[in-house]
Amino acid sequence: MRRTILMFLLTLSCALSFAQRTKDSQKTVNQINSLDSLKKSTSEMMVKYNLKGLSVAVFENYKIIWTNEWGVKASDSNDKIDHNTAFSTASISKPIVAIVCAMLEEKGLINLDDPINNYLKRWKLPKNHFTDGNDVTWNMLLSHTAGTSQGGFEDYYLGDSIPTIVQSLQGKLLPRSKKPIEFLFKPGTNWEYSGGGYVIIQCALEDHLKKPLAQIVKDNIIDPLRLQNSTMIQPNEQGFLTNIAKVHNGKGEIIRTGRPITPQVAPSGLWSTPTDLALIAIEMQKALSGKDNKIISTAVSKKVTDIVTMNGPRGWSYGWQRSLGFGNQEWFSHDGSNTGTGGDLLATMKKGNGIAVLANGDKPNRLPVMCYIEKEIITRLHWNKPINETEKVPSALKEAIKGYYTEILYGYDRLGTTKIFEENNHLYLNSPYLKDNFDVEKNKMYYIGNNSFRVENYPNTIQFNLDQNKLIALTISRPDCTQKILDLSLSEIRTPQTQLIEIFSENDFTTALNQFKKLKLKYPDHNFEENLNNFGYSSFNKKQIELSIQIFTLNCSEYPESANAFDSLGEVYEATGKLQLAKQNYQKSLELNPKNENAKQMILKINTQLQSK
Repeated sequence: MRRTILMFLLTLSCALSFAQRTKDSQKTVNQINSLDSLKKSTSEMMVKYNLKGLSVAVFENYKIIWTNEWGVKASDSNDKIDHNTAFSTASISKPIVAIVCAMLEEKGLINLDDPINNYLKRWKLPKNHFTDGNDVTWNMLLSHTAGTSQGGFEDYYLGDSIPTIVQSLQGKLLPRSKKPIEFLFKPGTNWEYSGGGYVIIQCALEDHLKKPLAQIVKDNIIDPLRLQNSTMIQPNEQGFLTNIAKVHNGKGEIIRTGRPITPQVAPSGLWSTPTDLALIAIEMQKALSGKDNKIISTAVSKKVTDIVTMNGPRGWSYGWQRSLGFGNQEWFSHDGSNTGTGGDLLATMKKGNGIAVLANGDKPNRLPVMCYIEKEIITRLHWNKPINETEKVPSALKEAIKGYYTEILYGYDRLGTTKIFEENNHLYLNSPYLKDNFDVEKNKMYYIGNNSFRVENYPNTIQFNLDQNKLIALTISRPDCTQKILDLSLSEIRTPQTQLIEIFSENDFTTALNQFKKLKLKYPDHNFEENLNNFGYSSFNKKQIELSIQIFTLNCSEYPESANAFDSLGEVYEATGKLQLAKQNYQKSLELNPKNENAKQMILKINTQLQSK
């Protein structure tokens, strides 16, 4: 009898296991079919934006489940991008270097809490009043909290004068910055994205270990994970890859040789494929889960993904960005963006899901396509997690927080303003960053009590601080990392610029003009010229042509000695076919600034157009 029962239970277990495998197999088939249907629409997007080549790898539950490639390696060839075609990954290099640094620390070869100057031999850190008595550690440089300058670098090509990394740190042969690296604030007190900081790391690693960084990364990551199509060797060095995608400009033309050389290897020198990047991310995810990891330990994975600071983009670790919340999930990620090439590596902190995508086009060509396919993958694979609204929003709170803000979600004020508004009894937030990177016009806000909200596709909690029902500040924090917070005062979130934008966005022009005069009286020392100019271009880009011309005209009236104001008005008139008015404003700009070469060239162009009519 006992044997019969055991046989029955064994048979039942096998049947249930088979049923589950069948169910999982069917789910996988459905997923593949859903992703396969992206092939045609993505091709159409690439044609629309003139993107020459794209490659994607999707992983779920710690396994790569789908890859695909579109387009060509170079616009002058029919050679198709394939599974093994490597791209210049640009800044995706940084978190890979961060992982290697943490692995070397675990082996006892370096200490990331040490002053990095102790490891530098060829070059030493510059000194200024910010560094007096303040050591600069590896960890600070890895997390962009050291205060170093040199945000990024231009690429080089065969035939160029290419700097050594010491020359780069000295500001020599740098077309973009032309200045030696320096400290912009007291180390450890703020956040500033710095490619130059990673060059310091490269210099220290090479000096201390007496090997090129490309070899150090190969020994610790590339070879142990058996990544066949990744390297930090550069195109001008022996051993560079042969199957690569060339870089293209906005017109879809190959940039020079198409093979950019990056002497600043640590910040942007990695060449790789989406599959290889996905394998690195999966190893990280396995380590975070504590299961089946082979070369990256759980301690290393946690060290390089734990949030270090909420300054800057509202969540950064030692190497990885931790401020994305697509699908209401926690991600570790990094993007890469060099001229003519770039991509994203997105990986969830739990469950082993993610996307690696690389493209060989410039920002206007690749970003809309990448944004489209990433959003579609997340949606089709149902990676979205619901947010539960626990309480009804108090009416006084609702009224206090509606309006325009600086870019509060990520701190990228150059992108524009954030707007909180009510629609169908729900509050929504309009973020320019989420619009550009996830193609969403509005994000629902979910009230969770204590004047606090979660926001769709955003990982942080926003608490609005009121005094007598008036907003005085806000606090941004991470639900699972409450010791890391960012307090923003009212003057930081509602500035003269945000008030100007709100005035002209929410009123007819005559009413707005009167309110603008009051705003100028409120801030007598504020120069609104740049604010008006930026808002004019923003309106023009949104096809609000009449408002754009009104704003630029107002700027010329308010700042009649500004050559730039008249140049901008001339640009909009020229773009809308009003050539005589364009010429008049360019002439006025040139009168105010005889060195304005753009105005000279535009006047010649307009004269040619007028003569041909």
